Amino acid sequence: MSLRSHLKSIAKAISWRLIGAVDSFAIAYLVTGHAGAAVGFVGLEVLTKSLWYYAHERAWEHPVLVRVFGKSPKASH
Repeated sequence: MSLRSHLKSIAKAISWRLIGAVDSFAIAYLVTGHAGAAVGFVGLEVLTKSLWYYAHERAWEHPVLVRVFGKSPKASH
């Protein structure tokens, strides 16, 4: 995988998180009517979603799932 491909993936991940943060802010603001509360919600949401993503990734390395779906392919350098 090329450096350009890695950079593109990083850019896409960042842009997707920004879209998610804007969406979460809008929903929290509509529900609470307070921008400060919405900002706090977005900060908490970024943290929790990052932790859940990590747990999800690790779960896919569980021996049962590896046996059913196979091991993730190693990236070639």
